Amino acid sequence: MNKTRSKSKSDPLPQRVLIVEDDAVLGLSIEQALEDAGVSDVRICPTTDAALAALRNQAPDAIVLDVHLADRDDGWAIAELVQTLGPQAPRIIFSTGMPQDIPTDIAAQGCVLVKPYDAITLVDLLREPKRRGIISRLRGALS
Repeated sequence: MNKTRSKSKSDPLPQRVLIVEDDAVLGLSIEQALEDAGVSDVRICPTTDAALAALRNQAPDAIVLDVHLADRDDGWAIAELVQTLGPQAPRIIFSTGMPQDIPTDIAAQGCVLVKPYDAITLVDLLREPKRRGIISRLRGALS
């Protein structure tokens, strides 16, 4: 039996999303798509320092994380920091043109979207339930 559930517009979206993206056009495009889908609080951070300041101010429900920012080429360091927040850590969706550059253990912390990607794909990923713990990861790998 196939237990795959189709995502619909009624599936809940995170209400606070942090976009860590140094390409202004892409950041604004993602922001618009998320707002159009119903996300109430979308913030864009073009640098690592801005992202860290935003995370200190208020943890988002999800982060769309470009791993190659102009100020640092290891955006996954933000992902490592976020994971120290424990079970309430925001969901991470990596955004990159070079997925092979993300260390495997870091990439396993979230989904990886390869640029360019369709904003609808991002919205659909954000609608999926957040998996928690190793059992959830294994269950997801088996379905």
